[in-house]
Amino acid sequence: MNSQSAIKSYAKVQYRSDVEIASPHRLIDMLYQGAIDRVVQAKGAMQYGNAELKGKKINSAVSIIGGLRESLNTHDGGELAHNLDNLYIYIQRALSNAHLKNDEKLLDEVVTLLSDLQSTWKQIG
Repeated sequence: MNSQSAIKSYAKVQYRSDVEIASPHRLIDMLYQGAIDRVVQAKGAMQYGNAELKGKKINSAVSIIGGLRESLNTHDGGELAHNLDNLYIYIQRALSNAHLKNDEKLLDEVVTLLSDLQSTWKQIG
Protein backbone atom coordinates (compact mmCIF):
# COMPACT_ATOMS: atom_id res chain seq x y z
CA MET A 1 0.00 0.00 0.00
CA ASN A 2 1.49 3.31 -0.99
CA SER A 3 1.42 6.31 1.31
CA GLN A 4 -1.27 8.13 -0.68
CA SER A 5 -3.60 5.14 -0.41
CA ALA A 6 -2.90 4.85 3.32
CA ILE A 7 -3.74 8.51 3.83
CA LYS A 8 -7.03 8.12 1.95
CA SER A 9 -7.91 5.04 4.00
CA TYR A 10 -7.18 6.86 7.25
CA ALA A 11 -9.25 9.86 6.15
CA LYS A 12 -12.24 7.61 5.38
CA VAL A 13 -12.02 5.91 8.77
CA GLN A 14 -11.64 9.25 10.55
CA TYR A 15 -14.60 10.73 8.65
CA ARG A 16 -16.81 7.74 9.50
CA SER A 17 -15.81 8.04 13.16
CA ASP A 18 -16.68 11.74 13.18
CA VAL A 19 -20.09 11.04 11.62
CA GLU A 20 -20.89 8.23 14.05
CA ILE A 21 -20.35 10.40 17.13
CA ALA A 22 -21.70 13.70 15.77
CA SER A 23 -24.89 15.23 17.09
CA PRO A 24 -27.68 15.93 14.59
CA HIS A 25 -26.73 19.61 14.75
CA ARG A 26 -23.09 18.81 13.98
CA LEU A 27 -24.12 16.54 11.08
CA ILE A 28 -25.90 19.44 9.36
CA ASP A 29 -22.81 21.58 9.89
CA MET A 30 -20.70 18.82 8.33
CA LEU A 31 -23.07 18.68 5.33
CA TYR A 32 -22.72 22.42 4.80
CA GLN A 33 -18.93 22.15 5.01
CA GLY A 34 -18.87 19.17 2.67
CA ALA A 35 -20.94 21.03 0.08
CA ILE A 36 -18.74 24.12 0.36
CA ASP A 37 -15.58 22.02 -0.03
CA ARG A 38 -16.92 20.31 -3.14
CA VAL A 39 -17.98 23.57 -4.78
CA VAL A 40 -14.54 25.05 -4.14
CA GLN A 41 -12.95 21.90 -5.59
CA ALA A 42 -15.26 22.12 -8.61
CA LYS A 43 -14.17 25.71 -9.18
CA GLY A 44 -10.53 24.64 -9.07
CA ALA A 45 -11.22 21.85 -11.54
CA MET A 46 -13.05 24.33 -13.76
CA GLN A 47 -10.07 26.70 -13.70
CA TYR A 48 -7.71 23.87 -14.68
CA GLY A 49 -9.98 22.56 -17.42
CA ASN A 50 -10.68 19.25 -15.69
CA ALA A 51 -14.28 18.73 -16.80
CA GLU A 52 -14.54 15.23 -15.34
CA LEU A 53 -13.50 16.30 -11.84
CA LYS A 54 -15.66 19.43 -12.06
CA GLY A 55 -18.68 17.29 -12.88
CA LYS A 56 -17.99 14.85 -10.04
CA LYS A 57 -17.58 17.61 -7.47
CA ILE A 58 -20.67 19.51 -8.61
CA ASN A 59 -22.74 16.32 -8.62
CA SER A 60 -21.51 15.54 -5.13
CA ALA A 61 -22.46 19.05 -3.94
CA VAL A 62 -25.92 18.69 -5.52
CA SER A 63 -26.35 15.39 -3.68
CA ILE A 64 -25.35 16.94 -0.37
CA ILE A 65 -27.86 19.76 -0.89
CA GLY A 66 -30.43 17.08 -1.65
CA GLY A 67 -29.61 15.51 1.72
CA LEU A 68 -30.11 18.87 3.41
CA ARG A 69 -33.49 19.19 1.67
CA GLU A 70 -34.50 15.73 2.84
CA SER A 71 -33.62 16.64 6.43
CA LEU A 72 -36.12 19.50 6.46
CA ASN A 73 -39.30 19.01 8.45
CA THR A 74 -41.68 20.89 6.18
CA HIS A 75 -44.69 19.69 8.18
CA ASP A 76 -43.62 21.25 11.49
CA GLY A 77 -41.03 23.71 10.19
CA GLY A 78 -43.55 26.10 8.72
CA GLU A 79 -42.46 29.00 6.57
CA LEU A 80 -38.80 28.72 7.56
CA ALA A 81 -38.56 25.14 6.31
CA HIS A 82 -40.31 26.06 3.06
CA ASN A 83 -37.98 29.03 2.55
CA LEU A 84 -34.94 26.83 3.16
CA ASP A 85 -36.30 24.26 0.72
CA ASN A 86 -36.69 26.95 -1.93
CA LEU A 87 -33.16 28.18 -1.25
CA TYR A 88 -31.78 24.65 -1.56
CA ILE A 89 -33.63 24.25 -4.88
CA TYR A 90 -32.08 27.52 -6.06
CA ILE A 91 -28.62 26.34 -5.02
CA GLN A 92 -29.05 23.04 -6.87
CA ARG A 93 -30.11 24.90 -10.01
CA ALA A 94 -27.23 27.34 -9.69
CA LEU A 95 -24.81 24.43 -9.43
CA SER A 96 -26.29 22.80 -12.52
CA ASN A 97 -26.10 26.06 -14.46
CA ALA A 98 -22.52 26.66 -13.30
CA HIS A 99 -21.62 23.21 -14.58
CA LEU A 100 -23.29 23.71 -17.95
CA LYS A 101 -21.95 27.22 -18.51
CA ASN A 102 -18.56 26.92 -16.77
CA ASP A 103 -19.64 29.88 -14.66
CA GLU A 104 -17.27 30.52 -11.75
CA LYS A 105 -19.42 33.41 -10.50
CA LEU A 106 -22.32 31.05 -9.89
CA LEU A 107 -20.03 28.77 -7.90
CA ASP A 108 -18.86 31.77 -5.87
CA GLU A 109 -22.49 32.71 -5.20
CA VAL A 110 -23.25 29.17 -4.02
CA VAL A 111 -20.25 29.20 -1.67
CA THR A 112 -21.42 32.53 -0.23
CA LEU A 113 -24.96 31.24 0.30
CA LEU A 114 -23.77 28.01 1.90
CA SER A 115 -21.26 29.83 4.09
CA ASP A 116 -23.98 32.19 5.32
CA LEU A 117 -26.29 29.25 6.05
CA GLN A 118 -23.51 27.42 7.87
CA SER A 119 -22.64 30.47 9.94
CA THR A 120 -26.27 30.96 10.92
CA TRP A 121 -26.61 27.25 11.73
CA LYS A 122 -23.58 27.41 14.02
CA GLN A 123 -25.08 30.37 15.87
CA ILE A 124 -28.27 28.40 16.50
CA GLY A 125 -26.31 25.58 18.11
